[in-house]
Amino acid sequence: MLKATSLCHQFDYPLFNDVNMTLEPGSKVAVLGVSGSGKSTLLHILSSFMKPKSGMVEIAGKDIYSYSDKEMTELRRDYLGLVFQQHYLFRGFTAMENLMISSMLSSQDIDREILEKLKIDHILHQPVAELSGGQQQRVSIARVLLKKPKIIFADEPTGNLDRETAHDVIKMISDYVDKENGALFMVTHDHAVAEICDTRYILEDGILKQR
Repeated sequence: MLKATSLCHQFDYPLFNDVNMTLEPGSKVAVLGVSGSGKSTLLHILSSFMKPKSGMVEIAGKDIYSYSDKEMTELRRDYLGLVFQQHYLFRGFTAMENLMISSMLSSQDIDREILEKLKIDHILHQPVAELSGGQQQRVSIARVLLKKPKIIFADEPTGNLDRETAHDVIKMISDYVDKENGALFMVTHDHAVAEICDTRYILEDGILKQR
């Protein structure tokens, strides 16, 4: 589904070098590392939002950084789902209106089962600004799952959730990957959250090492 070859990146300092990895259907990959190690940058590169200094990211056999603007838009809309620690919801809208926007853009029906499993079915008509941080995060995750992506990228997805809710949410994402034969690439500092993934790496001193 995804293949990264010889990825290197730097800012004012070297960040990581010669990163190679693949995502197969059904795979769940976690990257651990301390703050500033480059794990979020790696996620942004793999998910099409930051071009690496060198190397290649292929999805469906084609380097995504050679895509036209139209192809890139379609890739992000139809194939990729991104979950961030920050919610990026439309704050002037209700939870349901946020979900309806995602549904319309992706031409996917709203799956009520997802809303029930995330325990947000009772807050759908509340303005986003009135929701707790944890509720907003669950709405954000629902918005991603409702568009039925093939690859989910998650950047510290449980940062705003308590331990019990975090476990439930990560299990739901994992179950979604199994059901849809998709893939998950997650970066986190939480070892307990990473345990749900079958493959775990640590990004340390610029090197991606499998644990």
